[in-house]
Amino acid sequence: MKLDEMTELYISYRRALGEKFKTNTQALRSFMKYIGGDTNPMELTIEQVKPYLYYPAGKVTAGWFIRHTALKGMFHWAVSRGIMTGVPLPIDLPRRLEHMTPYIYSKAELKRLFCSAMEYQKNRSAIYPECMKMILQLTYFLGLRLHETMSIKIRDLNQSELYVYIRESKFYKSRIVTYNHKVRELINTFLKWREEQNMRTELESGLFLDKKGVEMHIDTVRGAFERIRKYADISRSNQSLFQPRIHDLRHTFAVDRLTAWYKENQDVQKLLPVLSTYLGHTHLSHTSVYLTMTDGLLREASKRFESYIKQKNDE
Repeated sequence: MKLDEMTELYISYRRALGEKFKTNTQALRSFMKYIGGDTNPMELTIEQVKPYLYYPAGKVTAGWFIRHTALKGMFHWAVSRGIMTGVPLPIDLPRRLEHMTPYIYSKAELKRLFCSAMEYQKNRSAIYPECMKMILQLTYFLGLRLHETMSIKIRDLNQSELYVYIRESKFYKSRIVTYNHKVRELINTFLKWREEQNMRTELESGLFLDKKGVEMHIDTVRGAFERIRKYADISRSNQSLFQPRIHDLRHTFAVDRLTAWYKENQDVQKLLPVLSTYLGHTHLSHTSVYLTMTDGLLREASKRFESYIKQKNDE
């Protein structure tokens, strides 16, 4: 059996168990291309596999552990079925990286990101800048996970009722995500642009297509975002290994929403479950990960506390 056959058989096995298995599938297929689909799994060695774990940065990243976990699962499965005789992975694992603090984009940085999406391309590309801009805008304005944004199809948009239907996202959960009239105007403008490009308009068509008419791949979008971020001159100032990510747009949405509620003097404690539901979380504790204490959020929370103390003193 060749490596490509073994890989696809293992992916089918995991999906048959009811798993989406998206991230690991990407890692395993990437490994298959890196090593070569015609490779005999029996002949794989640690020396062959190890460089892939460090690919493409050449150093330990969060992706190192994702790739290691994916390969370890497949290799153990193959050994149990006699497809392989051993697990060609290093026994000693590198030290896990520091905990990554989400990056909260300022309003000015968000504006630069959206503008840079239209300007970052230096050479001809299969990616429409208009699609990249809309992907970033929807991910932020609706607080979506990137794969949720990328999975939106024409049928999922309900412009008259102002919502998008997110189908079978994390843990196979679906939900309705509402938006306001300004977002509807953005979407209408984008849909009109799609028509001008003669893109597919059938209900089952993906919202974001490349110049070949194919649905854009999430890894392609992540790579384009890195170029956009650098073009916009946005980076951490503390020499951290982790630079701002596209997923941090979702974190920024959550923080901005909470800050706005403080400014509007809303009952934040009662509204937190609403935010949690909107983000697609089952438990409120999952939402807390997104609520990084920024200067703006701390300032508004302090104002609320000071107002509370003053009220108590006046009683």
